[in-house]
Amino acid sequence: MLSLSHRTRRPTPVHYLDEIGRMLDRFWEGEQWPLLEGRYCPPLDVVDSDESIIVAVELPGLKPDDIELSVEGSVLTISGEKKESSEEKGDGYYHSERHYGRFQRVVKLSSEVDTDKVTTEFDQGVLTVTLPRAEGSKRKRIEVAAN
Repeated sequence: MLSLSHRTRRPTPVHYLDEIGRMLDRFWEGEQWPLLEGRYCPPLDVVDSDESIIVAVELPGLKPDDIELSVEGSVLTISGEKKESSEEKGDGYYHSERHYGRFQRVVKLSSEVDTDKVTTEFDQGVLTVTLPRAEGSKRKRIEVAAN
């Protein structure tokens, strides 16, 4: 919550920057995967080239059967369920943790894609989805003519 002294009537930009900093600190103090509204939110990268759009998502501990993909128009949806547990035993102690939760990432693509040519690769916990652009939506470089 934004706190202001009784003399300050309107927050200054510095107050907002401080509050944003505190919010980000609280956000990154969480689990191995960031939590948004009680859901896991796996990190992803999007590379947008002339021929295709490549989306890489970190999904450690998951198997391909745990992941669902769909493309509708220019929207890619990646969802699934994370089931993670760890157990540690030692002299006089036992520690067990379990993390469960559904996740969903929705990526607005910059153009329509050819859904018949989409390919996926799942290697060492990273899902890579290659989405070739539809023929009519490929980028073309246009030269600017000089007079």
